[in-house]
Amino acid sequence: MTFLWPWMLLALGVVPVLAGLYAVMQRRRPKYAARFTNLDLLANVVEASPGWRRHIPPVLYLLAIAAVVVALARPQLVTKTPRQEGTVVLVTDVSGSMNATDVNPTRMAAAQEAAHTLVDRLPKGFRVSLIAFSSGVSVLVAPTTEKESVHAAIDRLSPLGGTAMGDALATAVDVVKAALAPADGVSGGPAPAPEAPIRAEGEAAPAVIVLLSDGANTVGTYQPLDAARLAAEAGIPVYAVALGTPDGVAVVIDPQGRQRTVRVPPDVETLQAIAETTGGRAFQAPGADQLASIYRDLGDRIGYYDERTDVTWAGAALAGVLVLAGGALGLLWFNRFP
Repeated sequence: MTFLWPWMLLALGVVPVLAGLYAVMQRRRPKYAARFTNLDLLANVVEASPGWRRHIPPVLYLLAIAAVVVALARPQLVTKTPRQEGTVVLVTDVSGSMNATDVNPTRMAAAQEAAHTLVDRLPKGFRVSLIAFSSGVSVLVAPTTEKESVHAAIDRLSPLGGTAMGDALATAVDVVKAALAPADGVSGGPAPAPEAPIRAEGEAAPAVIVLLSDGANTVGTYQPLDAARLAAEAGIPVYAVALGTPDGVAVVIDPQGRQRTVRVPPDVETLQAIAETTGGRAFQAPGADQLASIYRDLGDRIGYYDERTDVTWAGAALAGVLVLAGGALGLLWFNRFP
């Protein structure tokens, strides 16, 4: 619950003031009663004391005043509403460093589990694509609303090779442009990618890229920040997640086919720069729990928006009901209104 004019709530201070005045007036009642010196006659004239019932109508009136003040503050009910459509491209690192066990049970297993969570959190109308990258880049699933195929592809991810992060990000931009390009009425295929940004400034993005990596860029044509600028020019925000701890180690195969144990800290600085360049956000996930939490949050952030509904009518209606209730009880018990 939020308020359009929250400063109006300051007027609620009048309610305790009125309650205090009412209490003072009630304490003065015995003094006035004591002036009626003929107590036997008073007992015959006045009916039995109403006791606690006499306080109910005033309390209802005070609550009605409070309800009116709340209504004047224009209360807004905030609810999460699923977006009707959108495209999410999951770009997942499957380099050899994803075998590291600093994330339980391994970085790869944690990334797969979190990816399943993110896909499940997205509304039904969303299209999801999966891109895996190591020394090369593979578009495993083109944008689709069939989540089962995405889940199956996530399960098949296997770590091996280097880290072509820049190429993977550039490929993701191409996938988004192709998915959002209008159909060509002549050939039936996709039209050329538009040169203009996919979204105007301040507008919700119809597509986002979720980039997960656990290391620095080592191979490929594009440098990560060059690819990030392509995404920024297209108006595609990138949510970048750095997976792993600075002390993580992994067993990798070198070009000669020999096993080597190497340190594989995530390149947090580059991922932060990618997010800042594209207008997205960067996250750091040193463990499986943090990664799962980030992906759950991203599912809600990407797939839903906060819809505000004005519920001023509810406060006004409540005030009316309270006034009517107080008046009805006053007429019933004491033959007076209010």
